[in-house]
Amino acid sequence: MVIPTWNAAHLLPPLLAQLKGVGEVLLADGGSADAVGGLGPRVVLAPRGRGAQLAAGAAMAQGAWLLFLHADTRLGEGWAEAVAAALGDPGRAHYFRFALDDPSPQARRLERAVAWRCRWLALPYGDQGLLISSALYDALGGFRPMPLMEDVDLIRRIGRARLAAMPAAAITSAERWRRDGWRARSARNLLTLGLYFAGVPPERLARFYQRGRRPAPG
Repeated sequence: MVIPTWNAAHLLPPLLAQLKGVGEVLLADGGSADAVGGLGPRVVLAPRGRGAQLAAGAAMAQGAWLLFLHADTRLGEGWAEAVAAALGDPGRAHYFRFALDDPSPQARRLERAVAWRCRWLALPYGDQGLLISSALYDALGGFRPMPLMEDVDLIRRIGRARLAAMPAAAITSAERWRRDGWRARSARNLLTLGLYFAGVPPERLARFYQRGRRPAPG
């Protein structure tokens, strides 16, 4: 498992408890100032930026499979069985169903929107996790050191025919939406995706995305 981190030590213990004993866990850290190094898993240092961190973690991983997860994610019921079943299908990359740790109607609407995006556009994001064989990951060229949209970039190279949904959820913290506003954050995400597909360089998108908000950990 590869988890990109940045000042995320307070987020990780529940996820690490779920992953305990399952396999190799690497924290690809972008220069945290907190106690992430004392949490137990091996820490791989990388330039800050999720794409660069994910690439660095994958380069150090030893297993035949890679599972990429975000630090603010928890895995839902049945995740281990879903992963075990997916291991029998090494020709495809597998992702979890998107879920939020918030009981509000806004969270349910967003979950339905993401389910629509995954079904019709074949675009799961990084917060849904990605389980992929090391052989397929290497053949595709892996994560590129992009400051933003590294997940969409890799998913597009994987392609619809090699994507499969797993019957379990990756439960993501809704703090970002509560902080920024459900509509405002969703609109910014959609606009950023549209600009990316229109050819705006990821470096410019990263500056736009960060404008007007404080950095989030993880």
